[in-house]
Parts: sequence; C-alpha cells; structure tokens
Amino acid sequence: MSVHGDTVTDELEPAVEAAFAAGGPLARADAGYVEREVQQVFARAVARAIETRSALVVEAGTGVGKTFAYLVPLLLSGRRALVSTATKSLQDQLYLRDLPRLAQALHVPVRLALLKGRASYLCLHRLQQARQSAQLPDRLAVRALARVEQWATTTRSGDLAELTGLDERSPVIPLVTSTRDNCLGSDCPQWRDCHVMAARRDAMAADIVVVNHHLFFADLALRDSGVAELLPTVDAAVFDEAHQLVEAGVQFLGTTLASAAVVDFARDLLAAGLQWARGLQPWSDLAAACDRAARELRLSAGGAVRGSARRPWSDVVARQGFAEALAALAAAADGAAAALDTVSELAPDFPRLQQRALGLARLARQFAGAAPDDRVRWVDLTSLHVRLVESALDIRATMAAQRAAAPKAWVFTSATLGDDERLSWFTGPAGLDDATTLKLGSPFDYAAHARLWVPPRLPRPGDAAHAPAVAEIARRCAQVLGGRTFVLTTTLRALDVVAQALREHLADSGLDVLVQGDEPKRALLQRFVARPQAVLAGSQSFWEGIDVPGDALQCVVIDKLPFPPPNDPLVEARVRQIERAGRSAFNEYFVAEAAVSLKQGAGRLIRTETDRGLLVVCDPRLTQMGYGARLRAALPPMPLLRDEAQAMDWLRQLAAERDGG
Repeated sequence: MSVHGDTVTDELEPAVEAAFAAGGPLARADAGYVEREVQQVFARAVARAIETRSALVVEAGTGVGKTFAYLVPLLLSGRRALVSTATKSLQDQLYLRDLPRLAQALHVPVRLALLKGRASYLCLHRLQQARQSAQLPDRLAVRALARVEQWATTTRSGDLAELTGLDERSPVIPLVTSTRDNCLGSDCPQWRDCHVMAARRDAMAADIVVVNHHLFFADLALRDSGVAELLPTVDAAVFDEAHQLVEAGVQFLGTTLASAAVVDFARDLLAAGLQWARGLQPWSDLAAACDRAARELRLSAGGAVRGSARRPWSDVVARQGFAEALAALAAAADGAAAALDTVSELAPDFPRLQQRALGLARLARQFAGAAPDDRVRWVDLTSLHVRLVESALDIRATMAAQRAAAPKAWVFTSATLGDDERLSWFTGPAGLDDATTLKLGSPFDYAAHARLWVPPRLPRPGDAAHAPAVAEIARRCAQVLGGRTFVLTTTLRALDVVAQALREHLADSGLDVLVQGDEPKRALLQRFVARPQAVLAGSQSFWEGIDVPGDALQCVVIDKLPFPPPNDPLVEARVRQIERAGRSAFNEYFVAEAAVSLKQGAGRLIRTETDRGLLVVCDPRLTQMGYGARLRAALPPMPLLRDEAQAMDWLRQLAAERDGG
C-alpha cells in the first residue's frame, strides 16, 4: 500500500483482504481466529470509504466482528482517524486492548491517544483547593479524597479510571475535576502540568484518537475538550455503537439548565470566597441562596421519581411555583455575580465564577420565555436534581455542517440501525440519506441454535395481570434450565412486579433472583456469570451492552414489545413532525423504534457460534398483528415455536446437552 498526498491508492483493499485471509497476520497472531466472509465484506467497504472519502453506514449483526472490520482498514491506511464509541468503558477497551493488539499483529507503527471529557481527569488546582476547603459529607468521602491525593503523585494521565474502586457517583469527583465553567485556563497556577491539556496535546499528535459520543457532541457545542480542533485534521471518523448517536447529539447539542450545575457553583463560590476574599462579601448567604434556588427548582418541577424520568415541558411549566423558582434562581445568580464583580482582581477564580453566575441567570431567563418553533423542550428528573433541556429533534444540521467542513471518510456502525435496507431509522435523523448502506446479518446459525416463542394467551400488555404472567413464564423456563435466564422489562414498574413475583415463586427453588438496582450493574453480571443458577431481571440498561457468552445464559424473556412511550416529550414532538408531513407516525416511528429495541434485547441471547437458547416475547401482538411480521423480520432468523410444550422441550434439550445427559 502507498499513500500519496491526499490520495490513498487502490492498494488498501487488497491489503485488507490479505490481513483477514486464513493465513494472514490476524490468523498468525490468534490461534482461535475464524475467517468470516461478512467481516471481510465490511472491512472492504470501510477501505473503499477511506479511499473515496465517502460516508458508509453498516449494520453488522452479532458475531460479524465489526470492531476489527473497521480498525484493520484504519490501521493499514496509515491515515489519521477519530474513533468514537458509546461509553468510556468501551473507549478503554478500544484503546487498551483492541488497537494495541491489532497494531502488533499487523506490524503497524501507530500513535494512539485516548481523549475523554474534563470530568474524567484530575485537576491539580482543584485538588489543592479540596485539601484546604472541602466540606466532605462522610468518612467514605474523606477516605476517597485521601486515595485521590496519594494516586495524584504517581499518575501520568490523570485519568480517574485508573483508580479502581472509586465510585463514579462519589461526591469527591466534582471537587477534584474541572468543568468548562470553573477551569482557569492559562491563569491556572498548575497550567503546565494540566492533565486535560496533556491529553489534548497527545490527541493532536496521535494517528488514531479514541473518544466517546457524548464528548464528541458536547465539544462541537462548547469547543471545550479538543475534538472540534481535532476533527478537521483527521482523514476518517468512525462511530461505533452508532444507534446511540442521535440521542447523544440531541442531548448534548441542546441548551441545558441543570440544578446540579447550580449546586456545584454554590459550592465553588463559597470555597473561593472564603479562601481568597473572606469577610469582603457574605459568601455563605450568597452560596446558600443559589443552593436553595436549585433545590426549589427541583421541587417545583415534580415529585419523587425512581431512577430518572422525562417530563413534557407543558406539564412542568404549568406547575405551581415553577415560574417563581426560575425567577428566584435568576435573582440568586445575579446577586452572586454582583458580589463577585467587586473582588474580580483578587484571584483568577473570581472572573470565572462571575461568568458562571451570569450564565446561570441568562439560562433561567431563557427557560422562563417561550421556546423557538424549531426546538423542543423537556425536563429530566432524578431524585435529587432536575435538568431543563431545549434541543433540536435530530442531528441532521450538525452532521451536514461537519461533513461539509472537510472531506473525509465517515463510517457509522452498530448491530441495530433499522429494519429496512436503507437503515432509514438511523440515516434519516443523522442526515445520511446519501450514504452507502450495508446490512450484514450475523454469521451465527440461529436456525439451528435458537428458537422464538410467543405465548399466545396472556393478559394484554398494560393490564395489571400481565407482569405477574410474565414472571410465571420466566419461572417455568428458569426451573427447566436451572436458572440461566434474563428477564428484560420495558418499564421499571413492570420490573418491580416481575421481581417480586419471581422472588416469591423461586424462594425454595435454589435459584437466585438478581434484580437491577440491588447492586451495581457490573456486580450483578459478575454474580450471574459466577453462579448462573439464577434469574436476572433488568430494565432499560440491560437491553444492550450486556455480553454473557456460553451456557450461563440460555433464555431471554422480554415482557412486551418495546414501543416508545407516547407521552415522552421527544416522542410527541417527533410524531407531530412526521404527521405534519402527511406520513404515518406509527409505521415510520413507533414500529421502527420497536424493531431496533427488540433486536437489541434479543441480541443478549446468542453471543458466540456455539451458544444456544430460547427467546420468549410475552406479547401476542408479535404474531397476531399485521406489524408483527415486520418486527419478527427484524429479529435473527429463529424458528417460531407453536406452543409451550415445544418451548419446554427445547429448554429440556438444551439442559440435557449442557449437562452431558
């Protein structure tokens, strides 16, 4: 392969084919390597996209090997690239495992960099402040701060992921990390040793930089973490787990007023005031006013919620006290800004704090007014905090602007991107109507290794009797298999009912019942894999990103078809947009969304060539309604069982084969 100026010659595609061949470098580096035609089709398509600087969208089913399919052409091309994935843990996997392993196998010298958001890196200046003025809530936080201080003397990257056992919800983290608002920039006394700036320098010097979707969009909006500077310099941008891309963009490209940001401001205001200007302003009163305004805003936006909830703007803005809470927040922020103006020359912290105060006041007044016609507003609630969000409905404009700015290859991939050949569920909202699309099924033998059962006589989804009936079906499956069962629910309410019923029915069975929320997600999965004589029940966060290969998981029970909630404000706005254009929102949006989500949940079942199992969808609409055929077609090609006797016979066969019977 050769590279000349801005043109990659057509030698890249043959080089990619050679890398994936049976006797090629990948096979020599891994004794368990399996040559897969679908993986090579994917990789050749990526090579062509790099050569032509074009856009490519690929849906690649489980087992295709999509990570290697896009990384190998990137490495062999010798071009600079940005790779974005859904989460920080997947970032770490790419950077620490997949990329070094492939570079070594292919004998390609490459400089790699990992770039995360500010909240992932230790801020030395704020650590020093925390030592002097932090008000920590308990002994656990005191010990966590001591661990951070000890680690700070040895770390080179400053990436908090190095600190094993540090809870990502720890109150210490915002004390020892910076935000765009509180970073002092070149005025910081620790500027030369800044971990954030070091990560950016490494990224600008690297051949391949690994980021995440949230960082990508947040930086395009705020230009704070280096992605916006990096993007024009790369020749290829790859987005893995691209099914999450549109929602990430909608969230992070929008305007947000968060009560948590107000609480953080109040804490920083008090700390800086007492450290640099004690007695010159009533810092405690000013901070308390901001803190109180944040809490009043949360209370005025709604009652108690479990986990998180999204509320329509019209519901929240009509609540008694909401307008007054916004006005009080604006007034508290104005008061803080005025006080900070009097001490702005005493320390570099004060001008930054004043900018934050003015920004909070501006946002409070913005949300007190009407939303623009082309934007949608909603409110995200947790038990402690509230976020007011105003955003566009899709990322078409942003992606069009980025694609027009500098010619490069754009590659988007996931196991689920739509149920039609054009993958329009994804390409439409992402503005990729002109992209080349490729739909690659899984190489696994679903016809031989998996079955689908839809129990025909169940209470209607939504009836009070439906969730207990789902639990009863899961119990019968789990008892035949000896556990090894997932139950995936579409709502937390259904999860509660299913979990309670399972605990009652399986109390004396010797099978464990593990439920989302009882322990952290990773701990639950570790327990399930270590002792699969269990049923694990989970909701939204367990529908994707869960990998339990082998016979530890042999049955997945889904409670009902995962249609979007019709009262969600984003759903309502998208439905209005489709209907104004004279199209069918049910077919174009609700069924398409359900197809993608159903495929994600079903994807938990078969993870390797030898996995075998049963998918149970406890929603008769899958076989009785006209749109059910479209949803079944979106699933891997599993034979449909006629009745429960066949389903239980299949499970008994799996158990006997597993146990050598």
